[in-house]
Amino acid sequence: MSAFSTRAMRTRFAGKTDVGLQREHNEDSLLVMSDMLVVAVADGMGGHRSGDVASQLAVSTLRDFFEITVQKDATWPFPANLDLSDEENYLVTGLRLSNRRIFDRSLKAMNDFGMGTTVVAAMFDGKAKKVTVAHVGDSRAYRIRNGVITQLTRDHSLVSDAAHMAPWLSAEEVAQLPPNVITRALGIREDVVVDLFSEATIAGDVYLLCSDGLCGTLSDEQMRDVVLRHDDLDKACAELVDRANYFGGPDNITVILCSIDVEETDAAADTEKARPKLAPPRGRAARGEDDTPLPEAATDEVPAVRVTSPLADTDAPVEDADTESVRRPT
Repeated sequence: MSAFSTRAMRTRFAGKTDVGLQREHNEDSLLVMSDMLVVAVADGMGGHRSGDVASQLAVSTLRDFFEITVQKDATWPFPANLDLSDEENYLVTGLRLSNRRIFDRSLKAMNDFGMGTTVVAAMFDGKAKKVTVAHVGDSRAYRIRNGVITQLTRDHSLVSDAAHMAPWLSAEEVAQLPPNVITRALGIREDVVVDLFSEATIAGDVYLLCSDGLCGTLSDEQMRDVVLRHDDLDKACAELVDRANYFGGPDNITVILCSIDVEETDAAADTEKARPKLAPPRGRAARGEDDTPLPEAATDEVPAVRVTSPLADTDAPVEDADTESVRRPT
């Protein structure tokens, strides 16, 4: 039987985390699940108790969710949102579960009270033709395409919210605001709003996820130039961390790179990634099985998700009175 050749896209991943030069321990955590095509960066709230515990809980809960829960009952205990794609439902549910786990843990021990973490996560579809990004806080996602770097997320911070909600403020007025106040994070409240962004990928795209220890030290252009210098993603991650440390390493540094490549294949069936088949995101509540009680927060009126575009949702509302502010250490 003769085979035919076709061009398929695949996704490569690499990641690195480092304590930096001015912190005693690393409160960042990262997750790379190449089999599920899922990555995440979490930045524990330094200055709050157990920031490293919060970030580790975030990524471990995501890992458990994708390895176990998602193949059985995709969005339980939260009802599936039928307006969202599979990947969007998976990420929103995983982050809401992470939030609940961190929040519950913070109530059980005085040493953990008030802990929280930012998080940015991405999931690619099986053919690497689409990416979905979810985030809470000021950890960021970027896309490098045709030599141009674009920030895909908007920081949930006092400075960003002020510029977003009050565009009439001058740059000097915004600069007077404290730069280390986070307005949304996992673990601060019983439920959390997750911002989502989805787009089609093209061959040659590189997606960069990072904590503010990287993007707060290097400019967007400096990060882009490092990535474009390397075909080897591990070497690019190492140089990004080294460059941040060269400029003082004031915070923990974490970066994940995801590259969309083209490869030749001899069979059409090979174009589908080998990721285990995920269950449809129905959930018990979505199927009408009302005899199974949901956790209290699943019936909250807090919105679970906001769909955003890259730094351009100027008409979308931003939480104000219901928003918890979290101060990072200066």
